[in-house]
Amino acid sequence: MKYLIIGLGNPGSKYERTRHNIGFLVLDEFAKEHKAEFELDRHAEVARAKFKGRSIILVKPTTFMNLSGKAVNYWMQQEKIPIENILVISDDLALPFGTLRMKGKGSDGGHNGYKDIQATLNTPVYARLRFGIGSEFNKGNQSDYVLGEWDSKEKEALGERIAKANEFIKGFTTIGLNRTMSNWNGK
Repeated sequence: MKYLIIGLGNPGSKYERTRHNIGFLVLDEFAKEHKAEFELDRHAEVARAKFKGRSIILVKPTTFMNLSGKAVNYWMQQEKIPIENILVISDDLALPFGTLRMKGKGSDGGHNGYKDIQATLNTPVYARLRFGIGSEFNKGNQSDYVLGEWDSKEKEALGERIAKANEFIKGFTTIGLNRTMSNWNGK
């Protein structure tokens, strides 16, 4: 069984340690844990991992966030992975920092990455894991906040929350979406 796990973020060192790039950070840790190396490929950096007999293709789009659909669609087609075997990981302003929430479908929630993926795939029905980054910013400063680096308190908890996000990936690929959601959502 093959799975496509997409971490959303923006390419380049300028964005590397920003809240908006949590999808990349989660995949970096998953790849490290499973001794997988990212290589630059078409529309993305791609790594291949194995977990409990499953092939897991990790994709970090090299398009900017608002053009993520291009990479998702390309790798789904290239690897012949059905939509029920894809999981997209992103930041979420609506959730408190570190809160993880998995869903099997939904609106884009104002997230430009999801907006482009849904427009490209022509459906809102695909699994997503939202990683809460909180909303500790003044009105009008949303962009500065999501493109800002983690504060010291967040940095302290980040490793543990990323490890928990990787448990969601493992669950998604072994016990499926519904059981993973009921076992771990909100924890």
